[in-house]
Formats: sequence, structure tokens, C-alpha cells
Amino acid sequence: MAISYAIAFAISFLIVYVLIPPLGKLAFRLDFVDKPRADVERKIHRQPIPLTASYAIFIGFIATYFIYVHGFTLQTGAIIAGSLLLLTIGTVDDWYKTKGKDFPSLPKFIIQMSAAVLVYASGIRFHGFDNPLTGQFMNFPEWLQFPLTVLWIFGVTTVINFSDGMDGLAGGLSAISAGTLFVVALAMGQSESAMMAIILVGVTVAYLRYNKPPAKVFMGDAGATFLGFILAVIALDGAFKQATVLSIFIPILALGVPIFDNLFVVARRLIQGKPIYQADASQAHYRLLRTGLNPKQVVLFLYLVSSCFSLFSIILLLLQQQ
Repeated sequence: MAISYAIAFAISFLIVYVLIPPLGKLAFRLDFVDKPRADVERKIHRQPIPLTASYAIFIGFIATYFIYVHGFTLQTGAIIAGSLLLLTIGTVDDWYKTKGKDFPSLPKFIIQMSAAVLVYASGIRFHGFDNPLTGQFMNFPEWLQFPLTVLWIFGVTTVINFSDGMDGLAGGLSAISAGTLFVVALAMGQSESAMMAIILVGVTVAYLRYNKPPAKVFMGDAGATFLGFILAVIALDGAFKQATVLSIFIPILALGVPIFDNLFVVARRLIQGKPIYQADASQAHYRLLRTGLNPKQVVLFLYLVSSCFSLFSIILLLLQQQ
């Protein structure tokens, strides 16, 4: 089975690695590029950057996933349909950005929630957890399963997108999180979740070859929301299955940096009376920049913190298996 994971990683990596350059050239012909803006603090790049990496990431993941998936099921259809919804609305949002405009947040919210509902309806959901006192599985009623599942998918999709503000950051954090979920799925004997996770590692590592500072390409909202969506699904279909009270924290820690940072950001915006979706420079990477660190140092520091969170999640996994 190990060779299958290695081959899946290699295929997904190669597809993305090969597709990004021609898609980048197409982006310049279509003027689908992220232009630097002196009036926006978050725009720290100095040259127009193609916004087409999302399509390479999507094709690389879905094509490899189809090679290894065992038949086309309702769950497979929901994952692909949800991914297409996010890719489409993300593309519209990115197109607005190329024109120096902001796309309204309500359509994005509706589409992201719709993608989450599709996944829930397919049967991928947070069912409950083992009662530590009785050892019996506590199956949540549907009225509780639904909001927990939808909130998790929407939340992870959003925090990965919010984290995409610096070269190499969202891609690297996603790769670390996917790698952690791969280890967790292997340890829990969940081969399908492990396969999805290793494919995601492959596409993100290939993307990082072009997105590491200084970035040659961006994935935009389309790519970041897709990565967040798939990470959320992997956790639901893997680490959250047959969860104990302790193991509930495993996927949360695996995604620790984007989750905890953006909980802080959302709380701060609510306190200040700002819309949650209003983009600003309040994320951890911007705050670290203001301390005097350069972009590479900020990204490496957050990689380190994310790796520590991932290590804690694996320690929790080992503790629950004793």
C-alpha cells in the first residue's frame, strides 16, 4: 500500500508542476493577474502575479483522486461538486480583484455553505464520539450533526483562505496539515482518507515550488478555498470518524495556525464592529511583519508553529491508542 501512496503523491505533484507554467502564461494573456496596489497594505508584491495556480491544483487533485477512488459514489460526487462550486465563485472573486474591485461577501458565503451542505447530505459528517465514561458511541441527533458538520467545513474553508496573504504561507500550512492528517489516517486504518491527504500534500508541495518567496504564481481565493474545503472533508472522513473526546482535538491542532489565528481575527473584527469578511492586515503574518521580521522569516516561523501543533496532534493520537 505504501507504494500506492508514493505514486499518488508523485502523480499529483507532476500534474501541478507541469500545468502551472502554461496556465501562468495564459493568465498574462487574459490579464488574470494580481496587480500590486500601493493603497492596500496586504498587497506586498511588486509585480503582477498570475492567479491561475488554482486550476492546476484542482486538476492535479481530482485527476489523481479519480485514479485511486473505488468507484463513483455519492460522496465522491459531493466532493467534486462542492469543489467546483468553490472554484467557480473563487474565480469570480479573483476576477474582481484583477480589476481592483471587491466581490460581495454574501454570494461567497452562500456558495461555501452550499458546498458544505452537499458534503453533509452525502453522508460525510460529524456523527458523534465515544463516551469516555461508558465506552459507548454517542451518536448525535441530526439537528446537531448538521450545524457541526457545516460549521466545520465552512470554517476550515474560510480560515485557509484568510491565511493566504503571503508567499508560500497558505500552501505550506495546507501541506503540513495534510501531511499530519495523512499520518493520522494511516494510524487509524483509514486508507481512503490517507489517499486524499497524500494527494493534497502532492499538489501543495508542487504549488510551493512556484509560490515560495518571491512567488511566481498565486492560487487566489479559488485555490485557497478549495484547499480548505478538501482539508475539512479529509478530517471529517478520517480523524473525526469514531472520535473520542481526546481525538476531537487532533484535526483542530493539525490546522492549528489558521484556525486559532483567524478565531482571533474574527473576534477582533466583531469587537471593532467590522464585517467578518472585510479584508485587512490583522492576521498573524501581517502582525509579525510589523515586528520587523521579513516575509521569509514570518513564513518559516509560522511553519514551525504549525509543525509544533501537528506534533501535538500526533501525540494525542498516540495517547488515545494506548
